[in-house]
Amino acid sequence: MAFRQTFAFARWMRTINLVLQAVLLLTLFGGLNYLARNHGWRWDLTNHLRYTLSEETQAYLRSLDQPVRLIITTNVNNSDADANQAFRDIRGLLREYANATAAKRTGRVTVEEIDIYRDQRTADALGITEPNVVLARCNDRSKFIPWSDFYETRERLAVAFRGEQVVTSAILSVSNPERPKIYFLAGHGEMRPSDVDAGRGLSVFADELRLRNLQVDTIDLSQSRAVPDDANLVIIAAPQGPFDAMEVELLRRYLSERAGRVLILLAPANRHGLDDLLFDWGLVADDVIVLEPDPAHVTEGGELRISAFAPHPITQTLIDNQFAAFFGLTRVVRPDPGRPLDNALRLEVLAATSPTAWGEQDYRGTNVTYNAGIDLKGLAGFEPRNRLGVAVASERVTPPKDLPFSVRGGRLVLFGNADFAANARIVAPGNLTLALNAVEWCVDRDIQLNTKPRPIERYQINLSKADLSKLRISLLVVLPGLAAMFGIIVYWTRRS
Repeated sequence: MAFRQTFAFARWMRTINLVLQAVLLLTLFGGLNYLARNHGWRWDLTNHLRYTLSEETQAYLRSLDQPVRLIITTNVNNSDADANQAFRDIRGLLREYANATAAKRTGRVTVEEIDIYRDQRTADALGITEPNVVLARCNDRSKFIPWSDFYETRERLAVAFRGEQVVTSAILSVSNPERPKIYFLAGHGEMRPSDVDAGRGLSVFADELRLRNLQVDTIDLSQSRAVPDDANLVIIAAPQGPFDAMEVELLRRYLSERAGRVLILLAPANRHGLDDLLFDWGLVADDVIVLEPDPAHVTEGGELRISAFAPHPITQTLIDNQFAAFFGLTRVVRPDPGRPLDNALRLEVLAATSPTAWGEQDYRGTNVTYNAGIDLKGLAGFEPRNRLGVAVASERVTPPKDLPFSVRGGRLVLFGNADFAANARIVAPGNLTLALNAVEWCVDRDIQLNTKPRPIERYQINLSKADLSKLRISLLVVLPGLAAMFGIIVYWTRRS
């Protein structure tokens, strides 16, 4: 009998067949894993493509040539359901950035999680002192993003997720090796960035600027007689004496000829000598003091509570989060109603008082009642309506001939108060946000990407106790019973 016809040959063939099947199965799974690791495809089937980065963001990531770390703080013991949901939303978004750059050799985005309470040493080294933030870090440049910035809110309820915009903006900010330089003017008794005094120091404000990859320095125009060439922004904080004509002319040339940026924080009841400069930019700072009779808009300490903001890159965060800003004595600042016609000048009232406030002309006297025709009342022609402005922005935009775009010129932001940025008051979230947003808008760091916030969809199932009992019986009894019944039917059918 030939070997091929024996049982031994059959057993060998069966064994070889089984071995080959096992090898082919392992090869199949190995090949699938290789393809998944090196040539993966992902499809976003969610309603609003919440796991898909926009083409604009992907283009920025493709051109990224430096590694960026995205660090999200977490607390495993957090019992706040909203905070836990925010953590899941933000962590999922950050992982999309890591996935988008995973195949790159340079310019990768990595995502890390850190519990600042369990790993305090690492948190201190990174400068993280508070939970619920995301840190974008590239080399020695860092930017902190609070979780509240990831959401667009309405009446304290999150209605849209705008995380892609803020994360991409942060990546572009820290990956840019250029560090904008900010000069604080000195020589007129201004508030100083090195002063740690609670009432007139700006050291906390200056530290926050440095954390955002901004350089801070001081300059006295009466001595230097020129605005430095590397000045991206000049800040004038509460001058106690007037500027002379030469200094005003230097600032005017800086704004008009070099498209400069100036942030002015005026203290009330002091002569500042900047009226001509403000007139060139369509603004006026009235020598009046804001008085507020409504206790709902005044704190127990006598501070003015500002909660009326017009939509603008400087104020949008305060509107979304319903933050209020707290000012001490404040003068009225507003667009100049008698300014020359200038189509290139864009004026916006950023923040205003309540409709009940007025601007007291005789603030040095004893009469503090409103006098019609003498004291100032709300501005009817500007938004927010029937209120007094305490912060305004002026921007010069020149449309070139035969071109479909505009060339941005200088920017000037004017506040009728300076102590809102002082060390004692800037700790308030609204004050800090307002001051930092004003700076970032001036230095073109308010990157507005063409990414639409993704709406947040909420689903809620309301079940009574009886409905919940029926559901429990259906899941634990009815469905398993039906499966068992069909199994018995199949068994008896096959036997017969």
